[in-house]
Formats: sequence, C-alpha cells, structure tokens
Amino acid sequence: MPVSNNQLGLIMSASRTAEIVRNTNETKIRVVINLDGSGRQKLATGIPFLDHMLDQIARHGLIDLEVEADGDLQIDAHHTVEDIGIAIGQALAQAIGNKSGIRRYGHAYVPLDESLSRVVIDFSGRPYLEFQVPFVRATSGTFDLDLVREFFQGLVNHAKISLHIDNLRGENAHHQCETVFKAFGRALRMAAEQDPRAAGTIPSTKGTL
Repeated sequence: MPVSNNQLGLIMSASRTAEIVRNTNETKIRVVINLDGSGRQKLATGIPFLDHMLDQIARHGLIDLEVEADGDLQIDAHHTVEDIGIAIGQALAQAIGNKSGIRRYGHAYVPLDESLSRVVIDFSGRPYLEFQVPFVRATSGTFDLDLVREFFQGLVNHAKISLHIDNLRGENAHHQCETVFKAFGRALRMAAEQDPRAAGTIPSTKGTL
C-alpha cells in the first residue's frame, strides 16, 4: 500500500537524535547528535585539532553535533580520541534507530588542493573498518595522526557500520586528514538520509540490519 503524504510526513519528522554520556577512569565524555540538523556544532574536546576535524563531520554531514570531553591529556590524547569515537558511534547507532527508510549506503570523494580521499559507508549492522591512509608525516602540529584510525575504529565498533577510508593521494598531512573527515561527513549524510521511496522499509533482503 502506498504511503500517504501525512504518513510520510510523520516518518520523515521522527526525531533522530541521541545523547550519550560515557564516563570512565580515563575520560568523561558527552555527545549529542541530530542526524537531521543543519551542521551546527559545539565542540570542546580539549584537543583543538580534533575539534577542527569534528567540525568537518558536522558541517559537511549536515548533522548537529555537541561533544564535551575531559580526558587524561596529561598522559596523551589516545584515550580521549578513542573514547570520543566510541561515544559518537553509540550516538549514531541510537539516532539511526532500526534504519527503516534510510538509504543505507553512502560515499564521497573530497579533494583539498593536492589531497583526495574517498569514504564509503554501509549501515550494515556489522562493524568493519578498512583504513588506507598513508600519512606523509606522523603528526599534524602536535596531534598524533595514528589516533585518526583509533577514532574511526571506536566509532565503527559502536555504530556497527562498515567503513572504507582511502586517501588516494596527498602531500600534506593536514590536507590528507581533513579530506578524510570531510568525506566521512558527506558519506554519512548520504547513508543516513531518509529516502521517501523507501519509507517504512528496511534496506536489506534479510528484513533487518
């Protein structure tokens, strides 16, 4: 039976928001997300470079994102970055719900001068990360770029998505990293988008994700 305009309006206006509070002996983190936002962000992770990257996700993904973190930065940024990834993954899983009517798959290519990255997402219900980003330097400023993978691994594990990240070329580590986060935001926006033609259906032959 076709979905009426009124039914479609109810489906499309359903709240897709989440708030996650994650407290451990190493970090205290709060994440608020709205998948149907406008790109507003409020970021206070204690790590300026990470704030800059999370801003890319919000603005290019057109999601509203708040992240507050108090971590053991006196040791290093590892626990804070990883746990923020975990909390954002939990928020994504909660906000997306049962995945009814979403497009499920998303992809994006994003350039920044000499750098080009590709990100492909599947809200599959199965966590998997393929991360092929040969950073030309180990750090960007004081930020350890090894932590980019740790961020996405935490996110993938708890959002239960399949995520392929490839930096296809780049000569500047900051540009490489920024194209990855911008492409992730764009791909996330596509995959999480509600498809009016698929309203009320699960995008899987199994009937569940």
